[in-house]
Amino acid sequence: MVFWIFMLVCVLFLPMVMLAIGIRYARRAPKKIQALYGYRSEWSMKNRATWEFAHHYCGRLWKWFGAVSLPLSALAMLPLLGRDADTVSLWSFLPIGVQLGLMVLSIVLTERALRRSFDRAGRPKPR
Repeated sequence: MVFWIFMLVCVLFLPMVMLAIGIRYARRAPKKIQALYGYRSEWSMKNRATWEFAHHYCGRLWKWFGAVSLPLSALAMLPLLGRDADTVSLWSFLPIGVQLGLMVLSIVLTERALRRSFDRAGRPKPR
């Protein structure tokens, strides 16, 4: 039971972080364009407009992905309650893998949105 609780916390950690950071970045991007933290890519770091757009867009995705995957991940762990440690650890990789896939998908979608909205120099494209 103790191991199941530990794995439940591990499985729920990433959606909680995605939800918290998503809420933060959907509201406000970090003040400075920097390589230390934030959504950092070649396109997002071109200027302040691309920096804020990328954080707002990715923040909304992470907020939504975190809110959806948090309860689904908890539900995925319920059938493992009372199982042996090997089974719990093996099947816990399924929700974690889905969560990591959502993170990669958020990068792909954000980069695509940046390219649709800005030219190579970081200027907004006419609509």
